[in-house]
Formats: sequence, structure tokens, C-alpha cells
Amino acid sequence: MVLGSVKGTPIILANSWFLIATITVLIFGPQLQAGFGGWAYPVAFAYALLLLLSVFIHELAHAVAAKMYGWQTHKIVLNLWGGHTEFDFSKATPGKALVVAFSGPVANFVLAGLGWLVKTALPVPLSTEQVTLGGSIAFLLANIFIWANLLIGLFNILPGLPLDGGRLVESIVWKSTGSQEKGTVAAGWAGRIIVVLIVAVVLVVPYLQGAQPQLTTSFIVILLAGFLWMGASASIKGANMRLRLPAITAGALAAPAVSASLECTVAQLWTLRGQFPQEPIVLFGRDGRPTAVVDEFALAHVPPQAALLTPASAVARTLSKGAYVPEAASGVELVSYLAQLPDKEYAVINLEGKVTGLLSQAKVVAAMTGKGTA
Repeated sequence: MVLGSVKGTPIILANSWFLIATITVLIFGPQLQAGFGGWAYPVAFAYALLLLLSVFIHELAHAVAAKMYGWQTHKIVLNLWGGHTEFDFSKATPGKALVVAFSGPVANFVLAGLGWLVKTALPVPLSTEQVTLGGSIAFLLANIFIWANLLIGLFNILPGLPLDGGRLVESIVWKSTGSQEKGTVAAGWAGRIIVVLIVAVVLVVPYLQGAQPQLTTSFIVILLAGFLWMGASASIKGANMRLRLPAITAGALAAPAVSASLECTVAQLWTLRGQFPQEPIVLFGRDGRPTAVVDEFALAHVPPQAALLTPASAVARTLSKGAYVPEAASGVELVSYLAQLPDKEYAVINLEGKVTGLLSQAKVVAAMTGKGTA
């Protein structure tokens, strides 16, 4: 659901937000019923809306800080896990990345301060019991708003990805090594350590001491831990892939191939196959550019009596326009270019434009992920 936009950046409310809003109402509604009666569930829903507002301001602060440095901001998404802001990080430096990351928690601390000012202007209930059971709705919501923003801000400055504080670890390692990716890996592992500590402190330690953690607390902690672990793991995986990119070259990954004219016959392809029994055959057009790859199954099943009359194009699968790359193509440029093509294989050419190899999408993916292909 697109709620609107801020200076061209769309604000998207994901369907998953309604799930967390429902959980919030179901958890807090019964707790408020003794003090607010029929207003208990509307007040609980107001909790969810205030949390949504707090997260939105947090993400908006990220977007504003990114735009301040001229980074393109793609969208702000509010979802089950809170939210995230997507922007172009390619122009980042350790210092700028830190400013953009910490702008979110700072915004929450400012909101907490504003909430405190509102709270001081409201009539103060005589006791804590009246706040929870019979105090004014406005006072209660102001109090919730303060604590929600303090918790969001403090939680997000924990030093591990995917939390904003992880950018501190990333920037320190980035500055000392000159590699953002190495910083991201370090921050991702710091995030994993934080997950283990949260689970240990909130669930394991009380259990070892004989206490029984509440079902609601356990559910929230496990859900949160799963989200943080996945985010940290994704950061590590992405950084490791980027670390491998400079070593990825078309010439090194391609299987040796031979070429033939698109206008030749199947009989001529059989002759070529006899000379080169293992290499794939790439066909080129009149302009000399690769246009198709011979299908080995189709080539082998042409009747001998038809070989002289069957064109090579009849036993080949067509390549998209531009589905060929120089041997020296490498890194981000190579992967970005291939990602724009629908093909799963690409011809590789030398400086003279002659076909020297055939590169498969699976080979590129395997090189990026560090996994071998079957």
C-alpha cells in the first residue's frame, strides 16, 4: 500500500504491518480492559499507530540524511519488522555512512523528548496504578510514545548489523582496512553475537535460574532474534559476494568454445564437431557478432540425408542482442551487464571479436556465492 511520497521517495506500508498491529492489539487490549473498558482495544490499536509513526520518522530521517549527501533514495518500507529505507550506497564513505545510519536513532530520541514535553503538559495521575488502570488515555499514550522511541533508538544503536549501530563497526573496519565489504562482514558477525546475547539474557539465563519466561516474551524475543539473525547473515553473504567480484572475469569463467557462421549447414557443423568434440559451438551472423549457440541434442538427431540441406540456425538456440562480453570483462560491470539480459549463457570474445568461450549464468552465480556447480 503506497501511502504517499516524500520528495519523490515512495512510502510503502507492507501487508505484514497489519499482522504486527493485530498482535499488538491482542496482547495489550486485554491488559487495558480493566482500566479503559470498551476503549481498551482502540487504545491498543493507538499503540500500534504510534509505533508506526515512530518507525516512519526513523526511516524518514535516514532518507533525509541520504538525500543530504546526494544519494538516490528508492523507497521507504514500513513492515512487520519495523521498516527499512532503500538508497544508493555506492557513494558512501565511512563518515557519511555513519551519519546516515545514526540519523534514525537520533530522530527517535528527539521524538521521545517531544513526547516528554507533551506528557508534562498533561494532568498527572495520582499514582502509577491510575496510569495503567484508570489514568487518562492521552497521558498513557504520551508515556507509551516516549518509551517506544527510547527503546527503538537504544535498540538500533546496538553495534551489529542489520541494526543502525552496526554501521559503527562497519565504518571502523572500513576506515582501517579500506574495504567496506570487510567492514560489513565484521558488523554482520557482531550482529550475530548480539542475537546470541539477547536470547541468552532474556530467555536462557532466567530459565537456568528457575524462572519461567512468559509465553509472550518468548514469542517476541524468538521472532526478533530470527529477524536479526537473517539480516546479519544476509549482510555477511552480500559482502562476501562483493569481495569475490573483482576476481570474476569472463575469460576465466567461460568454457572454451569454437565458432561457425550462421549460414553454414549441419553437415559443416558435424565436421567442426569432429575437430572439436568437447567445445560448444557459437554461431555468428554476417556482422560477425555472436547470435546463437548450437543445441547438441538437436545437432545429433538430424537425419544424415538432411544434413547438407539443414541450416545451422535450425539446430541452435538464439542469443539475445548483445549477449556477448569481452574476455577481460570483470567485476561489478560484468555482473551488472549480464543481469540486464534474459539469457542464461553468453558468448565471450577476444579483442579481435572472435568467439573464444561460452559463459553460463550458473558459473557466474557460483563464482559470486563461492559455491561449486553440480
